[in-house]
Amino acid sequence: MPGTFTSPRKRLGFFSRLLDDAPAAERYRLVTAQIAHAEAFGFDSAWVAQHHFHEHEGGLPSPFVFLAHVASRTRRIRLGTGIVTLPLENAVRTAEDAIVLDLLSGGRLEVGVGTGGTPASFAAFGLDSDDRAALFERQLATVREAWAGRPLPGGDTLYPAGAQLLGRLWQATFSVSGGTRAGTAGDGLMLSRTQPRTAQAPDASLADLQDPIIDAYLAALPPGRTPRIVGSRSVFVADTRKEALRLAETGLRRAVVQAAATGQIGLADRVRADASLEQLIAAYDVHVGAPDDVIASLRADPTLVRVTDLVCQVHSVDPPHAAILRSIELTATVVAPALGWARDTGVPDLQSLALL
Repeated sequence: MPGTFTSPRKRLGFFSRLLDDAPAAERYRLVTAQIAHAEAFGFDSAWVAQHHFHEHEGGLPSPFVFLAHVASRTRRIRLGTGIVTLPLENAVRTAEDAIVLDLLSGGRLEVGVGTGGTPASFAAFGLDSDDRAALFERQLATVREAWAGRPLPGGDTLYPAGAQLLGRLWQATFSVSGGTRAGTAGDGLMLSRTQPRTAQAPDASLADLQDPIIDAYLAALPPGRTPRIVGSRSVFVADTRKEALRLAETGLRRAVVQAAATGQIGLADRVRADASLEQLIAAYDVHVGAPDDVIASLRADPTLVRVTDLVCQVHSVDPPHAAILRSIELTATVVAPALGWARDTGVPDLQSLALL
């Protein structure tokens, strides 16, 4: 059936841009609790985004610092960056920080990298966003060299060593050429929960946009290399459809207003401010409702057949913390199992966790 998982076992992830309606320190506390909740319900991974300066886009400039904190409060769930904006980083320091975090977390780190999606952020770093592709290529090459233990300029090599992370790199992209780049390198491929449409195809589905990227990735992947494909999706589940839609309308209309106010229209270009809720849900590629609604919606997304990791986030609904926790529960206990996901048998059940 289109949209269902197929063998081998697919993994289930939780993603946050740390956008809870609270000051930064409280956002960090709430998302830590959300990730711990996801671990308790058997999620395989948790991912956080990096954003600089613009708190309405994302609330976390330092993902390695935050994930070190999360690692100390979790035991099993894999911890990923989705993504580190590599052109804005010092490549050697990024390589070092990732190694230390991986060791502190017991080898649980997954490193997602990308070119970055906010051109205005580059100026504060003394960089031109038009150079992002070349910067990304150069920085990623340095990270690989450093992790592989090869001498850096001046002859030094990293301590601690980080070769274990070479197989846990992921590249995020909106483009077919990016899929080819990730595949050629043997890295994982990260697909977004939504992405811009062109003027020529304003109503294209995510499958229309993302299946060609997967095709290019698989075609470029070295022989014998196992594909790793994250399909991130906006998934918000509530006990009733009415409650889910009520919160979705609040969040999505807020997202349109914020996009217009900051001049970063992006996806909001596809709808008017007075659009219906159904139009907003379609424009923002949101899977929302009671469990049966979301199951049907995800099954209608053919790209999900091809991913190895379904990673769920509540953006751009951005509901309150308690509703996020309930969405995590319903996703793990009702939605994902209906699509074929099975909890890892090595994960303790909730009753066992309560006894720890």
